[in-house]
Amino acid sequence: MKLTDVELRRISMPLVAPFRTSFGTETTRDILLVRVITEEAEGWGECVAMTSPRYSSEYVDAAADVLRRFLVPAVMAAGAPAAHSVAGILAPFKGHHMAKAALEMAVLDAELRAEGRSFGRELGAVRERVPCGVSVGIMDSVPELLEAVGGYLAEGYVRIKLKIEPGWDVEPVRAVRERYGDDLLLQVDANTAYTLGDARQLARLDPFDLLLIEQPLDEEDVLGHVELARQIRTPICLDESITSARDAAAAIRLGACQVVNIKPGRVGGYLEARRIHDVCVAHGVPVWCGGMLETGLGRAANVALAAMPGFTLPGDTSASGRYYASDITEPFVLDGGHLEVPTGPGLGLVPVPDRLAEVTTATERLAA
Repeated sequence: MKLTDVELRRISMPLVAPFRTSFGTETTRDILLVRVITEEAEGWGECVAMTSPRYSSEYVDAAADVLRRFLVPAVMAAGAPAAHSVAGILAPFKGHHMAKAALEMAVLDAELRAEGRSFGRELGAVRERVPCGVSVGIMDSVPELLEAVGGYLAEGYVRIKLKIEPGWDVEPVRAVRERYGDDLLLQVDANTAYTLGDARQLARLDPFDLLLIEQPLDEEDVLGHVELARQIRTPICLDESITSARDAAAAIRLGACQVVNIKPGRVGGYLEARRIHDVCVAHGVPVWCGGMLETGLGRAANVALAAMPGFTLPGDTSASGRYYASDITEPFVLDGGHLEVPTGPGLGLVPVPDRLAEVTTATERLAA
């Protein structure tokens, strides 16, 4: 398909409540959307980069810049690129996985819409609905945390993930486990907040029978995770350290992780995410789908990804209402702890025009 136009659109999405992690607190998401227009169809992509480079080296202004100056012109110059060729076209430009993922997602969406195929079918989904977990940010107090967790369980979420950091780890975990019991599926996420010197403290989480501890050490400290795995019983899951199928294979071979969190934006797109899934399945390593506070566009694609066979743990594919009072698409609503996998062409949904207009802060058209 020949791309005739590409639109970069910035939107501002207020969160229903502040979301605090070890690297900062978010109250509003500044999101970059990519819309590609072809002779046959339109497609949407969502860039998950944050406002500042705290989760990773990428941030939304830089993503817009690299798309405008390098990535979009390269794809347009390729003539009529298929979605599976986008990664190769963009390979000469180093890094910028989140920007590349948004562009590939938009091209793939347009291609699948034109051919009448869904994201789920393209990725290899085997389920019509997926179980959903929820990520709970760092709170000001344990009672506040317990109330929040109770609310999410009442809504039907089947797994709870607690964000942790030094000074907020053992006590909140103990409180949640004691209040809600041993049957609760519970895991924690450190977002690189610890060092190997904290191994003894992290080992204090072992008695709570957690599903996993996510990314305890720095993203570049793969060998540190190998050593940490020898010192704690809780399974280690890597997030920020995994940016490609090659990274996943190396981490598994070294013994740095027993579980992998797959975030398509972090790894350069849904097609690379599928390759990581395949590597992990081949090695018997379970995977789950992470979240980056996506709108309904990114959520639709994530739910399709999470329906693949190797996604055996509930992901952070929460309902729209977990983060936004009003989404830019028709909302995803939890039903019995699950979300339905869209079956329509492409993502299976599009933004609601009036709602999209309300939250748009800027648009830019890049013509061929």
